[in-house]
Amino acid sequence: MASSPKVKRTTKHGDGTQNLLRSQKDAYARLLNQHQNGKFRSYLQELAKQQVEEGMSTSFSRSVNVVSRRKKGNSESSYSVDSLSSQQSRQVADASICLYMDKTNYQVTCTEDQGIKPGMLEKHDRMELHKAAAPKKVPSKPQHKRNEKHIKMSSDQVGSEEGDSQQLRCSCGEEQAKNKSKKKRLKGNLAKKDQGECGPEVDLIAGKSPNENKAPQTQASKESLPQNNKDKGTKGGRGSWKQLFEQYMHTEDVSAGLERGELIKGVLRINPKKYKEAFVPSPDGSADIFLDGIAARNRALNGDVVVVKVLPPEQWKAVSGDINERTLANQMVPKASDVIEEAHYNEDDEVIGKMKNVCLHDEALVTTQSVKHGSAFNISGPSSDRAMQRTGKVVFIFEQKHSRAASGFIKFLPNKNFAMFSPVDHRIPRVNVPLADCPADFVSRPGDYENTLFICRITHWPADNNFAEGRLAKTLGQAGEIEPETEGIMTEYDVDFSEFPEEVLNCLPQDLPWSIPAVELSSRRDLRKDCVFTIDPATARDLDDALSCKELSDGNFEVGVHIADVSYFVEEGSVLDQIAGKRATSVYLVQKVIPMLPRLLCEELCSLNPLTDRLTFSVIWKLSPEGKILSEWFGRTVICSCIKMSYDHAQSMIEAPDKLFSVEELPPCSPNHKIHEIQEAILNLHNIAKQLRAQRFEGGALQLNQLKLSFTLDKESSMPQGCYVYQYQDSNRLVEEFMLLANMAAAHQIYRTYPELAILRRHPPPQSKMLDDLQEFCDQMGLDIDFSSSRGLHMSLNENLRNDEYAAFRREVLTHMCSRAMQMASYFCTGALKDENSFRHYALNVPLYTHFTSPIRRYVDVIVHRLLAASLYCGPPLNLSLEEVQKLASHCNDRKTASKRVQELSSELFFAVFVKECGPLDSEAMVMGVLDQSFDVLVLRYGVQKRIYCNSLEGLKAVHFRKVGKRPEMTLVWEQGDPSKESTQQEISIFTLLNVQLKADEGPMKYSAVLKRPSVVV
Repeated sequence: MASSPKVKRTTKHGDGTQNLLRSQKDAYARLLNQHQNGKFRSYLQELAKQQVEEGMSTSFSRSVNVVSRRKKGNSESSYSVDSLSSQQSRQVADASICLYMDKTNYQVTCTEDQGIKPGMLEKHDRMELHKAAAPKKVPSKPQHKRNEKHIKMSSDQVGSEEGDSQQLRCSCGEEQAKNKSKKKRLKGNLAKKDQGECGPEVDLIAGKSPNENKAPQTQASKESLPQNNKDKGTKGGRGSWKQLFEQYMHTEDVSAGLERGELIKGVLRINPKKYKEAFVPSPDGSADIFLDGIAARNRALNGDVVVVKVLPPEQWKAVSGDINERTLANQMVPKASDVIEEAHYNEDDEVIGKMKNVCLHDEALVTTQSVKHGSAFNISGPSSDRAMQRTGKVVFIFEQKHSRAASGFIKFLPNKNFAMFSPVDHRIPRVNVPLADCPADFVSRPGDYENTLFICRITHWPADNNFAEGRLAKTLGQAGEIEPETEGIMTEYDVDFSEFPEEVLNCLPQDLPWSIPAVELSSRRDLRKDCVFTIDPATARDLDDALSCKELSDGNFEVGVHIADVSYFVEEGSVLDQIAGKRATSVYLVQKVIPMLPRLLCEELCSLNPLTDRLTFSVIWKLSPEGKILSEWFGRTVICSCIKMSYDHAQSMIEAPDKLFSVEELPPCSPNHKIHEIQEAILNLHNIAKQLRAQRFEGGALQLNQLKLSFTLDKESSMPQGCYVYQYQDSNRLVEEFMLLANMAAAHQIYRTYPELAILRRHPPPQSKMLDDLQEFCDQMGLDIDFSSSRGLHMSLNENLRNDEYAAFRREVLTHMCSRAMQMASYFCTGALKDENSFRHYALNVPLYTHFTSPIRRYVDVIVHRLLAASLYCGPPLNLSLEEVQKLASHCNDRKTASKRVQELSSELFFAVFVKECGPLDSEAMVMGVLDQSFDVLVLRYGVQKRIYCNSLEGLKAVHFRKVGKRPEMTLVWEQGDPSKESTQQEISIFTLLNVQLKADEGPMKYSAVLKRPSVVV
């Protein structure tokens, strides 16, 4: 083994240096002694044992950072790896022993003999010290030398297993950058250039000589760095390729890991409020896997299907309280829902309270925090109830679901040939874009574009850069204006809002006005003389369903559901069919609709407009007055709707059954059918629907209605003039019941005929662990909620709440809480799932369900129509394989989720404009959830949900958070204007009624809820 060369001291003060070393040794001995308790020793021994068993494989191939980039002007990014995870922050504290040597004796550590000097620590103490500072470093023999290409690390590591040692090495580099003059004087004594400037100090602390034999590099670590990395070395490591993110695993290794259960695949959800927190659901239904920091996400974006490796237990998170309950209490549930409520899926989770690091001490921690807001106030609460949450890291992106497009702003960077793009959504990284993509005068007048929205598409995200690379695609306009903001939302969620190309329009009938061919009329059941009508929202233009009801002589009823026959116009395999399949759904914004089909079809030829012959696909039942199905018929038909009614028109007939409506009170009506005949049909449908509804819920169905915000718009500007909570009426329920019945009938028909190719919709039951936690929470709240079945849940939500003016809002809060535990309903191909029990729809409590009733706006319904036609021998067989149907189902799931999110964001956008134009707005609010430093409220007047942060409340003196079992509570202590008077206390818990004010923030399209200070009781 080669010995370390003797290096002469560079200072003339030899005695002073010896004294410094001696005092340094004493300081180190004291610091080291603090870490040598039994708990810490056993921890180190266990960790070392585990790492040896794993083969010492990939320690130095973990993600690293580029300090030089931060010096080049990129430090302004909010999306940077330079913020450590909470676990690493604690580890850095442990590493402070080594950092202390670096700061107090830089010259000695970088120039002294790199062997072991007599006046320094003993070898054993040095090794133990290094282990304490970097517990996650794979141990290697002290006689082996570390090469610089193995240890190119820097300080801002997130989610890395070598965070401590990386902090140590970074410290050396930063101090050396501050001491260039010293380095120049000592240049002759530095190690070889390929070792890097930090090499001597790191080797010294590790007890290694730089000239000793190299430890063999594992294959994994070789793959994690570029092959030409050794050729990139420059003086001082500057210009070196420094890896921030791990290289992705090979596909064969991923497949093998998933098969062995060593890896987990799931959809990545990034916290919109804390972009460094991300989650992947656990396949066994237990608590989500937490991804701490940006490096742990490894360049995956929100919604991507990722493969995750769970980190060792010593890197798991300790959180206060039960993990599932805390995850549930902070999820954001979509507010917009389908006309037919099924289930509510949540995209974004937040962990309540502060995520705390795993502590090596046995005693529990108690947190007290001061936050400055005028005068400081305290936030305190117990943290004795602690549980472990698994953490992980992304090792492979299975499917990029995110569009890689975003709206945002560009910033000029001096002396750069690129600009910095900052997305509005902080979950998306900042992007370097070429100056050539920017406006021509951007360089000379960058201030002119400070408030201009742009669209950027990410093209690449290098492993050695905090920032992605991309291209500007479009200039949208001024931030804060509805149309530019709307276009940005649609682009980010990959909504195709372009005009249909010429080749698509050529697929449509060219001879207009179009009429039904005689040969087609002869092959269909003619219902044009029947009393058929539509009931839709007043503003609807794509009318794809109609109803009919005729009383029979035997006292039963012939009830028909008639659906627009879109498949007649959309030929399978045509260009029109391809683009409709790609869009998969219409997208309903507040001010407009982005159609799945050209408007000639969705608003004219397919739309069941009144007094016009239209092609339909019908299901007709013979029903008893009690709603019992006596017979059923499916087939292609032709109808002529006699009237287009709104929900309000139908509701007025239901509420006034004996009233004789005049022609002036209703829309234009066919002269072949009297208003009394239409009213009688609606009343009969209403009575049957009530029976069907009662039977469904008695049989175990569950409905989780949530408040929906609607707007009144200015006809010319489309700006919001008013807003209100949409009222779900009996007329809505009437239509819903028969659409459900038709969808279930279609599901049975296509599955019976095509058991391998049917496309159905399933809804898995909620995760049992989450329901157990929610059950315990409700018990402690004194709420008698039955979570044992969908029927029990529905009954208790509607029967066990006090019947007062706030009952509906308490039900809304409970519905919100229950929705968090629900899984997502999804389309699937029956041949892809072998277990028929997995076909069930939990919320509807039916074995088979699909979508048949909205082919104008949903592509799945078009496929179901084709399957139905083939099963009835009135159409060609479906020309798709099992794999193609399943792929199509998956695509429709993605587009449906994106469409719902865009609809929600559109509503939020318009409400923000409304608050800005008409605010501040006062309202009562009900508490929905309580965290340690904030609480969520349902604003009763508008049905919106907002989070109120305690540190933003003027006049708040202190906050006391506590848990009573699983029930979170908070006490707010308000200051008094008169110091002689006692402070006012306000209790906050679930269902607490508060007074809030909504007011616009400074940023565009932003508003906040402010808690009104309670009045003082004299």
